[in-house]
Amino acid sequence: MTNPVSSLHLSASGMQAQSERLRRTAENIANTDTPGYRRKLVTFEESAPFGRATGEVKASDTILDRSELPRIHNPAHPMADEQGYYLGSNVNLVVEIADSREAGRSYEANLKMFEQTRQMGSALLDLLRR
Repeated sequence: MTNPVSSLHLSASGMQAQSERLRRTAENIANTDTPGYRRKLVTFEESAPFGRATGEVKASDTILDRSELPRIHNPAHPMADEQGYYLGSNVNLVVEIADSREAGRSYEANLKMFEQTRQMGSALLDLLRR
């Protein structure tokens, strides 16, 4: 990991993966009250182009949370069945807010790593010019 360009790639891949995670949590928060909505999850995996591990990370395809949807009793709801129940959303707003804060902080950490690497590269070029 002595190559500064590889450090930039690592931090950029981390920012991209956390950005994807933030998108999914935003979708989940927006659909908290949508009947039948299943929470979307993102996992991370190491990027290995051509079977060579690089240390970079990428977001996996979106996974739907298969936990049971809550049954909500509201006979006036248009989606209610004969007994007056409809399926709600399995999104927990507190969990989503915590996930979005964690993803945001991780994004910021990768951004700081990116900026530090850029500054070190710039300082190295200044030294070489002298």
